[in-house]
Amino acid sequence: MDDASASPADPAATSTPDAAVVVNRDAMPAWVPRAILLFLVGAAGLFTVRWLLQELQSFLVLVVVSLFLSFALEPAVNRLNRLGIRRGLATAMVMLGSLVALVAFLVLMGQALSTQVSDFIEDLPNRVERIEIQVNKRFDTEFDADELVKEIQSKDVQGLATDLGARALDFGISALGLVFNLFTIGLFTFYMVADGPRFRRSVLSFLPAHRQEAVANGWEVAIAKTGGYIYSRGVLALGSAVATTVVLEILNVDYALALGLWTGLISQFIPTIGTYLAGALPVLVALLDDPGHALIILVFLLVYQQVENYVFAPKITARTMDLHPAVAFGTVMVGAALFGAVGALIALPAGAVIQAIGSTYLNRHEVIDTHMTRDRARPGDRPVARRAAG
Repeated sequence: MDDASASPADPAATSTPDAAVVVNRDAMPAWVPRAILLFLVGAAGLFTVRWLLQELQSFLVLVVVSLFLSFALEPAVNRLNRLGIRRGLATAMVMLGSLVALVAFLVLMGQALSTQVSDFIEDLPNRVERIEIQVNKRFDTEFDADELVKEIQSKDVQGLATDLGARALDFGISALGLVFNLFTIGLFTFYMVADGPRFRRSVLSFLPAHRQEAVANGWEVAIAKTGGYIYSRGVLALGSAVATTVVLEILNVDYALALGLWTGLISQFIPTIGTYLAGALPVLVALLDDPGHALIILVFLLVYQQVENYVFAPKITARTMDLHPAVAFGTVMVGAALFGAVGALIALPAGAVIQAIGSTYLNRHEVIDTHMTRDRARPGDRPVARRAAG
């Protein structure tokens, strides 16, 4: 009786377990401080990475450009290396040849453009007078362009020279920065190509064995596709340059070779808008002398572009690299948004590499044959919704 009556009244027997439960409910779980600490460390790490990317953006652009240049040059270096030429010497030969070709192109274009612009400025008063005569004769007016000619002839050349001189220092600093960046890119590219096998071994050494083969295969695909991109673009540029030069020579347009090289290279290596930039210059140069010749060149460029798109390009890019125009345009926009003009230039080979790696490691399936997947609908084809409704 005493034990039964004492049990419910005993504070130690009734209140201690409840108090312990209350204490456990109010206490912070042990994982919460760890989670807060991990969150703060992660946020600090993200801000640090973001700050580093912003500060090192220019350097990272140089490294990315060097990487893609090494991809582009390595097939030629490998070919010379198989012929018995040491890898370092082969890399120097390929880079020197590419540099000589680039300098020759820039010299030809610079000479052509500077002379053409100078001749145009000198002949501008005469052109204005000829336009005045034609306008007055055709529209029976008394338009007088003498004041305009005098203004052109008395243009403040000295003021222009002073302004150019004031900007010479800024231009010199920019030129030095450009030379330094080009030297850095050349140095990185040389070591990535000349010391390519050892560089790849060093990178793969940080990966486990089952990952190394996949990364090495992806690296090989990147080199093959970037080299294929340069090869296909180079062949198409050569064809366009030869055809354009021949037409310009037949029409006796000044600087036919330089303009032909400009058309070939710009139309192939400047994505999306390169075709229009390439054709605009020879048309403009011809327009300054003979509008009829300019019209002929414009028609030729339009026709040749169609022949290239539907005859030459599919056969040449079938074994190298081909990107859908919409994919190419989107890739260029992304590259330009990330890295500016340099990103736009390397966007196409980067897109080709991503596409090649994706097609290598992602499974693709056969597409069903419907009117939605055909270029041209067959007679009797009906939309799926109508067929289901019937």
